[in-house]
Amino acid sequence: MPLRYGINILVFIVFLLIISTLISTKTISNYYVKVLMLIGINIILAVSLNLATGYLGQLPLGHAGFMAVGAYASAIFMKATAATLPLFVSLPLGLIIGGAAAGLFGFIIGIPALRLRGDYLAIITLGFGEIIRVVLLNIDSVLGFSLTYGAASLKGIPKTTTFLDTFICVFIVCYIIHTTMKSRHGRAVLSIRENEIAAESCGIKTTYYKTMAFVMSAFFAGVAGSLYAGYLGILNPSNFGFMKSIEILVMVVLGGMGSMIGSVISATVLTALPELLRAFDEYRMVLYSLLLIIVMIFKPSGLMGTYDFSLSRLLGKPWERISSKFAAGTGKEGDADGKA
Repeated sequence: MPLRYGINILVFIVFLLIISTLISTKTISNYYVKVLMLIGINIILAVSLNLATGYLGQLPLGHAGFMAVGAYASAIFMKATAATLPLFVSLPLGLIIGGAAAGLFGFIIGIPALRLRGDYLAIITLGFGEIIRVVLLNIDSVLGFSLTYGAASLKGIPKTTTFLDTFICVFIVCYIIHTTMKSRHGRAVLSIRENEIAAESCGIKTTYYKTMAFVMSAFFAGVAGSLYAGYLGILNPSNFGFMKSIEILVMVVLGGMGSMIGSVISATVLTALPELLRAFDEYRMVLYSLLLIIVMIFKPSGLMGTYDFSLSRLLGKPWERISSKFAAGTGKEGDADGKA
């Protein structure tokens, strides 16, 4: 692993430990914990959608539908096993089940939908998201027993999700996507974004890689839905409507299509900003909208463009000198051990 990646991971771990300590000592109020949790969930949603839009170059508008599938699948499982399985078993199983359910729907929708492009794909995925919402509202009357509880909301879900769980999942999701995009599979996905016809003529299995990226995107959206269900303890289909999909898409576009750190920053800002503007009461959403418009006018490629984050880039040459000295020192110690 390159040194700069190791340093980034170390800084992230220190950040988690500090915030977790502040939460456990009640230094951070429950309100701010809620905001932090929603930031973490929205980061997963944004980076997962960025996989399909920024990296693959498609325009799906049904991401909230995959989130809903994952949330309800995980919630139903955790309710059913609350009395029989310990937390350290039910939580990861719930995340896997939620992600797998969403990934399965992504596969079913992706195979026919990804043969289309642009507006047609957007319309199909938008329709899928709305179908999921309507099914969740009305499926109980079809089944003859209560499963999702429709508009009455699915209640009594075990509140298993913590701050640490959420941000560990954030790290894992970002790491998997980053590693995938640096591999030959990721390069194949990027080549499809640049020119699908040229990629296919070079022997790249475009349908396979498009479906792979789409299913991964849906899987991680399902994981975010599972965390959401385990944190709130209650689910209503209205939480997963068309506007939720648009909200996630705005995070990706604002951060920069194809920039993971851009998605992270925009998800953080767009989740926290409405809360920071609560002092302006009825004007807060107007200010929120104006800020979005201003950013898109003066920075149409997004806040970060296609920039990827590392501390060496952030701190510049001083950090490079520190890193090189550290690496040189480690190398000398290794040589000395070898000679001994």
